[in-house]
Amino acid sequence: MAARDSEPRFSIFGRIFGAGLLLLGCTAIGLALFLHHDARRAADRAFDRLLAASALTIAGSVRIAEDGIEVEPPHAALAMLSGMDRVFYTARGPDGKAITGYDDLAWALPPARSAAPRFDDIDYRDEPVRVATVGRLVSAGPHAGWVTIRVAETRDARNALTSEIWRRGVTPLLVIAPLALALLWFGLRRAFAPLAAMEQELSRREPDDLRPLDMPAPREVTRLAQALNGVMPRLENAMRNINTLVADAAHQVRTPLASLRAQAEVAMEETDPQRLHERVTRIHQNATLASQLVSQLLMDATITHRLGMRGTASVGIAEIVNDTRNHIGPLEAARLRIFIAPEVRRARVTGDRVALREMLRNLVDNALRYAPEGPIELRVTPVSALRVAITVNDHGPGIPDDEIERVQERFQRGSSGAQQPGSGLGLAIVRMVAQAHGGSLWLQNRPGGGLAAKVILPRIKPTYRKSAAVLAAVMTGLLSAVSAPSPAQAEDCATEPTTTHYPTPTQGDPLLTIAGTTDTATMSGLILSFQNANPGVAVNYLEMGSSALYEAASSGRLPDVDVLMSPATDLQVRLANDGYALRYDTPRTAGMPDWATWRNEVFGFTLEPVVMVYNPRRYTDATAPRSHQALLRLLESEGAALHGRVGTYDLTRSSVGYLLAEQDEQVSSDFWGLADALGRAGVRRVACGREILDAIERDDLDLGYNVLGSQALARQADGGHIGVIYPHDYELVLTRSVLIARHTRQPALARALVDWLLSPAGQAAAASKAGLGSLIAGTPGPWTADAVLTHSPGVVQPVAMGPGLLTGLDRQRHARFIRNWVRLVGETPPGDEPAPRAPARAATGTAE
Repeated sequence: MAARDSEPRFSIFGRIFGAGLLLLGCTAIGLALFLHHDARRAADRAFDRLLAASALTIAGSVRIAEDGIEVEPPHAALAMLSGMDRVFYTARGPDGKAITGYDDLAWALPPARSAAPRFDDIDYRDEPVRVATVGRLVSAGPHAGWVTIRVAETRDARNALTSEIWRRGVTPLLVIAPLALALLWFGLRRAFAPLAAMEQELSRREPDDLRPLDMPAPREVTRLAQALNGVMPRLENAMRNINTLVADAAHQVRTPLASLRAQAEVAMEETDPQRLHERVTRIHQNATLASQLVSQLLMDATITHRLGMRGTASVGIAEIVNDTRNHIGPLEAARLRIFIAPEVRRARVTGDRVALREMLRNLVDNALRYAPEGPIELRVTPVSALRVAITVNDHGPGIPDDEIERVQERFQRGSSGAQQPGSGLGLAIVRMVAQAHGGSLWLQNRPGGGLAAKVILPRIKPTYRKSAAVLAAVMTGLLSAVSAPSPAQAEDCATEPTTTHYPTPTQGDPLLTIAGTTDTATMSGLILSFQNANPGVAVNYLEMGSSALYEAASSGRLPDVDVLMSPATDLQVRLANDGYALRYDTPRTAGMPDWATWRNEVFGFTLEPVVMVYNPRRYTDATAPRSHQALLRLLESEGAALHGRVGTYDLTRSSVGYLLAEQDEQVSSDFWGLADALGRAGVRRVACGREILDAIERDDLDLGYNVLGSQALARQADGGHIGVIYPHDYELVLTRSVLIARHTRQPALARALVDWLLSPAGQAAAASKAGLGSLIAGTPGPWTADAVLTHSPGVVQPVAMGPGLLTGLDRQRHARFIRNWVRLVGETPPGDEPAPRAPARAATGTAE
């Protein structure tokens, strides 16, 4: 040992300084390389913004003329680029034919399939160039397609900016490196000083001084000091228990052992067989008493140790009773009569199973020992305030009233049981275990003789997860069928906000508050699935309309809300843009489409197509209009027959309806013509898509335009008599989005909800409901992104998140859009009712 003590110890100071020196050298080299790479990326990002702006400006000039697609690049589109580089541009139609510009520019690159800019590095005319590609979706005739716009520039200005950024970044390294070494040396010397002070404080103490360490500690070793201070009381308590056990054993075991030794010495000298037998009988009795005493002392020490460890679990009362019955002999078990009230057959308590079992076994052993005749009753009954009573009744001599308190103390026995062997520890153990579990022990003499020993324990609030989830879904479905919106309501249908509470078994668990527009019946399944994945989280769900949600959040009337959910993507982006969202860099966005998230503040988690719905009594899947163009032609040709028989959103009352119409106007050149045709056909305008579905099922409407597919598919899956059409020209796709409120009181729980919604489990939960639909491809389930894309024969056009959505919320633009809509479609009269049903007949031909 002395040789090992004399061995040199390694120096933490030296290791840290040496590692710091090595790390600093490697970092300097790596940083220089990284700075060059990052400078190149920074230069690309800076110039890419201009390049993309140029391409988008040209894309904005795309228009449909009588003889085809025309593109006239504005002057500013090329003037905004750097004067150091050569510039090239081209425009190609949906068929791939060149429209204008340099026809051979980037001909090998794939055509655009999105409005989001894409950048590539290629060689063009013997020079490396950077190319920005954007698309513009246009609808001409019965089909929609992408116009591809490309703008390219050489890299001279980029390379110059890269060199300048790199030089400015590397120069400070020459000064920082030696200064960092000096600061590291000085900092390490000062950092280790408090540890030396702690060492001196502990070395000056006496061996039995177990007081907590009362001196300031550095933040880095605060947990070490706290752990050390936590060990001190536990060590002191353990030593106290050991000393108590040793003292009790020495005091209590000394007498029976001395008697046992004396009896054995006398027996060794005894020659009379009869008296020898008597001596051996006494020796056996004393040995039995000593064995029982030692067993009780060891059990007392074991239970004290287990209770001190504070280990808790959910323990069933019936399990404790069965364990107790299995740990007694078969003859004693035959005398045991067990009764468990139906209300508490599944009751559970929080505690240590072994300690609770020994508590009940001591009560049963006492009853069997002191009442050798007659049955022993063990009753489990409910008590008010979520408590349960375990009562052991016997027919023994009982305990005098003046001794009831005394017999619950250690090594104290009653006068009525003096003739029975015992240690006086049984009832003390029972009371200790009961009090450690928040309960109590009551002893009472029974009328007619005998003792009733009752232990009252607090029980866990009963939960029936599967049954409760099914019952909640059934009850919510019944209520929604009477007065609530149809599944997946996503509009301004709610008149008054309603709050639903989803509790947990334990009071005081953290509470997460969600405000959203999805109806409670649909959200209940998601919330219960989230709680199953995150036990111990209570949830409040506040259901309200899209506009009401935005106005309340932006005006500060939702101070207790942690998470906002809405399909009105433009309003969600506006909230985030105005600073009402908390940024969260979740790794779950790696599997999401780029259009479904923005700034790591707004996250889409469902995929919902926008469809047309028809009345099967009038149309079939083959005769119903299958595109926006087909619907326009049908309204123009059969407007009189369809007067009052077509329904769509009222843009003055529906936030989602306005968002969809604004997106239609950007894609289709015939949108305002379709709006005019709808107005001439007396279109019925509603605030909620469910009203359109209800009217079609009642045979009051024949067609529904721009209905959320989530509603239509859910209605169809429930057996609704409607037909659903995915438009063949282009398919708008919407996503419900979630954001974390900036002033959330539960940021960790809010992040956990976002992670769960985007996780495979959350997406699977969404994919199992027709009212939602999963966003991330590859999710199993009947309502998935893959299924939507499979059923959509046209171009899929998602409502992409981004600042572009803010233009639709501009006051002047919004007012102009609504004025034009009202001028063409008309005001919604009060009490608008559908027109009388037109004579049923098939369409004149198969619509596209």
